[in-house]
Amino acid sequence: MGAAADRVSRVAGRLGHMVLAVTLLSCFAFLLLPYAAPEGVPALLLTLILLWALTSSALRAPPFVLLGKYSPDAAVPWLSALSLFGLGLAGAVSPYLTIALRGADPRLPFIAASVGLALATSGIIWAECRLRHEAASASPQSRPSTTDPRAFWFFVAVLLAGLGFQIHFALNTAKLYQHLARPDQLQYLMPVFWIGFNVLMLPASAATRRYGGLAVASAGSLVAAVASLGAVMTSDLTSLVVFQFVAGGGWGCVLMSTVAAALALGHTGREGRLTGGLFALLAVAAFLRIGVLARQLDADPLIAALLTWTPVIAWGAGGVILLCLLGVRRKIAAPATA
Repeated sequence: MGAAADRVSRVAGRLGHMVLAVTLLSCFAFLLLPYAAPEGVPALLLTLILLWALTSSALRAPPFVLLGKYSPDAAVPWLSALSLFGLGLAGAVSPYLTIALRGADPRLPFIAASVGLALATSGIIWAECRLRHEAASASPQSRPSTTDPRAFWFFVAVLLAGLGFQIHFALNTAKLYQHLARPDQLQYLMPVFWIGFNVLMLPASAATRRYGGLAVASAGSLVAAVASLGAVMTSDLTSLVVFQFVAGGGWGCVLMSTVAAALALGHTGREGRLTGGLFALLAVAAFLRIGVLARQLDADPLIAALLTWTPVIAWGAGGVILLCLLGVRRKIAAPATA
């Protein structure tokens, strides 16, 4: 979808219509899920799930292509943070929302989400027209479609950071809390990570605007690694909550600033490819975590012990790579500055 968005965006006014059309198809498939499930036809249900998952990717890279093409460079970090704010908010609210909707008709959330998403996405067409109108020219200036040589190692760092997040939150967090808290407290403690994600992500946008996406991403990844280490080492519930908050904040900094960094690296007509690759590798990290659970690898004591330290290693290695890329960027920029 990112590569397609790069091509479609070269024709003024086409990107918003493409995103809306695919999103409406996604909403339609999502809306049918609770109605197809009781029919007892697994093939139909799986087809709808697959269609919904594939078409949902239209909401990832294309909107960021608009940001990269039409927004001033200084505004990209703040706009990226705003666009990702809902992700953290959803993660923080969803456990409480699940409790509140436990006795409601299960079809109601599907209907509300589909209608709300369709209405919100329709605004992309208006946004694209407005951005084109406010741009310096009637259409963005064409730029050579080249690949930044740092893109490969950037993607490696993203994969490592994404793997650190998946293992830390999905596999380790509940186990860490279970050692120090009662089972009935988990539903209130798990969202602490996402609260930290939201609280620290927006202020980090100001740092990204000043120091750049690579600098903030490397700092956030290293902070998350230290917080993950503290969460593993502590034997106090209050300290664990603090470490989880900081780890969530570090991950929020990483996610927001890597989007800004991807837009900067792809600011040669490849904004969609770079942001699409970013989200694709985060999905690969999620797939690896699902594979661990599907194969029940975490049941092996040796692998379980390794998974405990994986976030520390993955976040730390990702942060170091991003820090090295920051040094490479400065070396590249030095001759031009001179």
